[in-house]
Amino acid sequence: SRELFVLTYGALVAQLCKDYEKDEDVNAYLDRMGYSIGIRLIDDFLARSAVRKCRSYSETADVIAQVAFKMYLGVTPSVSCSSATGNEFSLILDKNPLVDFVEELPAERASLCYCNLLCGVIRGALEMVHLAAEVSFLQDRLKGDAVTEIGITRSVLSGCSRWPRTRRNQLRAGPPLS
Repeated sequence: SRELFVLTYGALVAQLCKDYEKDEDVNAYLDRMGYSIGIRLIDDFLARSAVRKCRSYSETADVIAQVAFKMYLGVTPSVSCSSATGNEFSLILDKNPLVDFVEELPAERASLCYCNLLCGVIRGALEMVHLAAEVSFLQDRLKGDAVTEIGITRSVLSGCSRWPRTRRNQLRAGPPLS
């Protein structure tokens, strides 16, 4: 059930906060963990959703918001295109299901990106369909912002050596999750 997942995720973040002193380390761990999930989740997504190849980055944004988020989190964020070139967009969540049981972050954890797992999932899934991206939180309700906003910017890959994902490239992604 969704509630069990949300509670388990909260327990995971709490344990990571105990294990790591710096918020940056917790953020990096959550991102790597999400990335690992994303590179596997894309296969399930493509099999279950039967979406066709997107023709533009804005179409990709719509599929992420209207299909993927709805399928896995039960919410549909709105999409905001951030640039004239169409290489940047934001997903704006009025309701973030991962924080259903979280009221606020402790003052000593002000730089913690509680839901950074989502950034890693999106980045990993996009890379597996050859759309490298930088993904980060631009606004977060847990930090007092009006909405939760995830920014996604298309990256340019140097060369094709990153495809397919090989053991050598996994080593570049950082240390394995323990």
